Amino acid sequence: MGHKVHPYGFRLGVSRTWSAKWYADKDYTALLKEDIAIRQLVARRLANASVSNVEIERGINHVTVTVHTAKPGIVIGKGGANVEVLRQQIGALTKRKVKLEVKEIRQPELDAYLVATNIAGQLTRRIAFKKAMKQAIQRTMKAGAKGVKVAVAGRLGGSEMARREWDREGRIPLGTLRADISYAQIHAHTTYGRIGVKVWIYRGDVPSERVRNREAAPQAAAAGQVA
Repeated sequence: MGHKVHPYGFRLGVSRTWSAKWYADKDYTALLKEDIAIRQLVARRLANASVSNVEIERGINHVTVTVHTAKPGIVIGKGGANVEVLRQQIGALTKRKVKLEVKEIRQPELDAYLVATNIAGQLTRRIAFKKAMKQAIQRTMKAGAKGVKVAVAGRLGGSEMARREWDREGRIPLGTLRADISYAQIHAHTTYGRIGVKVWIYRGDVPSERVRNREAAPQAAAAGQVA
């Protein structure tokens, strides 16, 4: 029997951090609903801006919303007009002061969410699933990934019987905590039903705190000798 663990939840506190950074005792339910409403608003408003992730950080009287996107120009708009409108709309959902930040994803081919969205879009346009998977894997490996795995499931090609197909290239060490794994699950809404798309991308290892300290020690010693 398989014990499938989400790659992000498995690595929290080790090589990944939380996408929502705040703590609350009494207002937890209200703040959680607020977070969900903010994420839904951003997803609706920036549907064409290749938004991969939304981070929310809360202080006492402020909320910082960081949007990770491959198309920052669309998010910002002409003269920052779109950002200002989005900030006001988020402000209408919360009583706190809103700070909106936009971070560019420089290599969209190494982001599992954007790769899965691209495959789902191709399946919706009736492109052959094997072709879509192969092209996505080739682009991702060419961009510098150490491994990629793509799985699609459902009525592939409009067949009566639903099935699961997958393809892989390189290594995907899901059991290694220091491995930087980008994972996403997207649904493609086709005329013959819903097709699920899953993507795993191995982008190398995240150095542990021990390794970072070991590397920093000689540099600090050399800096002290120079001084």
